Formats: sequence, structure tokens, C-alpha cells
Amino acid sequence: MNNFDVFKNGFLKENPIFVQLLGMCSALAITTSAFNGIGMGLAVTAVLVGSNVVISLLRKVIPDEVRIPAFIIIIATFVTIIDLLMHAYIFDLYKALGVFIPLIVVNCLILGRAESFASKNGLMPSVLDGVGMGLGFTFAITVLSIIRELIGNGTIFGFQILGEWYQPVLIFVQPPGAFIALGLLIGLVNFLTRKKKA
Repeated sequence: MNNFDVFKNGFLKENPIFVQLLGMCSALAITTSAFNGIGMGLAVTAVLVGSNVVISLLRKVIPDEVRIPAFIIIIATFVTIIDLLMHAYIFDLYKALGVFIPLIVVNCLILGRAESFASKNGLMPSVLDGVGMGLGFTFAITVLSIIRELIGNGTIFGFQILGEWYQPVLIFVQPPGAFIALGLLIGLVNFLTRKKKA
């Protein structure tokens, strides 16, 4: 598999949200606005790329018996860095994402990529895997956020899109709306994928 395929797999073929259904907790909880979606996606991408780089570089040094705890410590280090940077420089987004920033540590997408890819591959493929998976995650939750914000508030990125006549469907900015919107998006992706294969 060449480097472009590694990147493309994470973004399209093996999209973490629409195909693998990984990292669903934050995807469902914080996607009430497009700003939240893109902010969480970029935070996850930064942690994913950073942890993939370090784990790939240390893959021959970390003993098999302690690899999972070692991976979690590496991931937690990057999450702490992102948490502190967001707290210092983008405090409004930091407040909006709340506890879901520290919970990136236990995001199964990041630990899964560390175990299945970064610990078995060299530096460049691991970087591209992290970027592809991270941007795929960012794309998916941003699309989900835009749909929920548009239907639930009539806005996108805080700008009024639908006129005064629009009555917001408030369920879409509540937890049940996240499940409905995500289910419809996954159904659409499955339909398009099967149609393409046929």
C-alpha cells in the first residue's frame, strides 16, 4: 500500500465515524454547532498525528507486555498539551467542549490506530495514517455538526442561513437528534458505497 492509499483509507474507505463507528461519544455529544465539530476534530487530529509519530518511533523499544499502558501515557501527554493550548488560546471553544477534551485519551480511534498501525509501521506511513484518520474524523463530525446546527437553529457557524420564517427543530440540538442525524448519514454513506460497488 502506497502513502496516498494510507491517507485515503482514513479519509474515505475506513472513515472513523461513517464506516468504523469509532469515537462516537464525542461525535454525538459535542456536534451541536459547526465550531464545536471542527474544533474537536482538529484536536483529535493533532493528538492522533502526535501519538502516531512517537509510537512509530518507539515501536521497537516498547516491550509488548506494557505496550497498551505506554500508548496511553503517550496519548495522554498529547491530550494534555492540546488541553492546555486550547485553555490558553481558544478559551470559548475550550469551555464549549468541556470534559470531552480530556476524554480524547480514551477515544478508541486513537488507541486503535496506535495498536493496529503506528506500532507496526514506519514514521511516514504513521504520519499519513494519523492525518488521514484525523481529517476523516474531522470531516465526519463537521458534517454532522452542520446538519444539526442548521436543522436545530437555522444557522451554520453561527450565521443565520434560514430566514425568520424557519421554526427550528429543537430535537436536533439535543442527544436524540445526534443519533437521528448520524444514523441518516451512515445510511447515506452505505447507500452510496453499495451503489458505487454495483
